[in-house]
Amino acid sequence: MSKERTERGWRGTPDLWLDAAYGLLVEGGVEAVKVMPLADRLNLSRTSFYWHFPDREALLAGLVARWQAKNTGNLVARCEAAAATITEALLNLFDCWYDDALFDSRLEFAMRTWSLTDPSVAAAMSAADAERVAAITALFRRFGYSETEADTRARTLYLTQVGYIALRSEESLEVRMGRNPSYVLTFSGTLPSETEVAAFRARHIR
Repeated sequence: MSKERTERGWRGTPDLWLDAAYGLLVEGGVEAVKVMPLADRLNLSRTSFYWHFPDREALLAGLVARWQAKNTGNLVARCEAAAATITEALLNLFDCWYDDALFDSRLEFAMRTWSLTDPSVAAAMSAADAERVAAITALFRRFGYSETEADTRARTLYLTQVGYIALRSEESLEVRMGRNPSYVLTFSGTLPSETEVAAFRARHIR
């Protein structure tokens, strides 16, 4: 192993520090994300942190960027996924609520809490909300809904999910699955087919 790799392994990597910062953020909020607790969690020296980040603010900026890429990026991608019907398209979007690899609800809750005390994060949250609503609106527009109706349905869908996250609502997987057809009907005016529901279940129940 080269000297460079040995030193880098000892100091960790940017992603390693970000992973640890994520853990502290979702467990205790942004005030918990500090260099010494991170170093203790990783069993690394405090000075190792500064090998990767000039200061705590740079680390926090990295967390914001990670949240934007994951939660907003994947939500937009699921809205743009190929679908033959509006109901299939909505179930594609619903993948985000069932797969933490696509949309991390714990991180979303932590970010929304952080945004209440940090104007720059609040601005990023407002921009993310607008981008997400626009993507969901575009999804409805693809299937012939008028501009106003698409926007209204998109906001109804999105704000419902934000409410789930804000309230930390918990349901069993079967209860959530059982409600999906009715949610799709509520949001789109159309029931998904049995084939579409079965395909969705197959993606999330193994």
